Amino acid sequence: MSETEVPEQSLGQVHRDPVHRAVQEYAELQPTLETVTERYVALVTTLLDDSGINYLTISGRTKSVASFAAKASRAPVGSLAHSDPLVGITDQVGVRVITYLLSDVAAVADLLADQMTVLDDRDMGLETASEGRFGYSSRHLLVTDGARGADGTEHRPASIQVRTVLQHAWAEFEHDIRYKGTVPEQYAPDLDRRFTLAAGLLELADREFAEIRSSIQSAVPPPTEGDDPNDPRIGSGELASFLTSQYADAGWSRTDHYAWISGLLLELGITSLDELAGLLTSVDSGAINARLGYRYPPGAVRRLDDALLAVFGSRYSELHGNAHRAGLLAARLEKLRAEDD
Repeated sequence: MSETEVPEQSLGQVHRDPVHRAVQEYAELQPTLETVTERYVALVTTLLDDSGINYLTISGRTKSVASFAAKASRAPVGSLAHSDPLVGITDQVGVRVITYLLSDVAAVADLLADQMTVLDDRDMGLETASEGRFGYSSRHLLVTDGARGADGTEHRPASIQVRTVLQHAWAEFEHDIRYKGTVPEQYAPDLDRRFTLAAGLLELADREFAEIRSSIQSAVPPPTEGDDPNDPRIGSGELASFLTSQYADAGWSRTDHYAWISGLLLELGITSLDELAGLLTSVDSGAINARLGYRYPPGAVRRLDDALLAVFGSRYSELHGNAHRAGLLAARLEKLRAEDD
């Protein structure tokens, strides 16, 4: 062997070095990312709750060291995920939003684009469909909130998956079977066919759910818990039905949000739908929407929230039930009053 030749094993070690170093660095970094993950989950939850967009769950996870090492090792040599895994592996901080309907997936994506910096946005369902197939469907966004840690460095971006509950069920089951189970080779073609069939059926179901909501939205409120007849607040079911008629173009909000804003109405002394209807006759919803410049369709509770803020101003933002979001309401009130100055 000449002096310029490198043993084959050494070549392999050279290739592994970037991964090995990155895994060591990530092992030290990973505990601090737990806090970053919690921050993103809290931020996304606040944004969705404040917007009135309906959703099922919001969860987060910080990529484990083992998962990071496996992904870096699988990455093709020469790719960013291999040569610089700490930069190339972008899902170190992960957030998942599960919605009920496809329209809510789009609304969440638009909201995140409005409130954060989006570094990448991929609609995996559209990519699958463009290939003439049925299969994995999910909206993947890589976002940053611009926040910095105690050391002054900018937080890692977050990989946010947004999907419907049916898309989530398919993805989780498919992943569980393919990656955690053992599928005999002779059964693989039939398995692929069955997963494709299931994906197609679930896509149809998602579309049907959207049509169902569209057809009954103007007549039937979303399901709510039973209202206490001794509660002086406007009942959640009554309020949901009223807002469905008042804001026919708005989506349903989370069930608990109807009860929450009913409590705010009680703080304002509004305890009947007749009083609320009379108040809203003085509100120009079109002007409010124009001033706030929504890039996403706000839910029915958010529309009422805007109207109450427009009428009562700082008195509304100072209500006890709004203490947790005073800053958000102040920023929104500034927008509402901008053209009045």
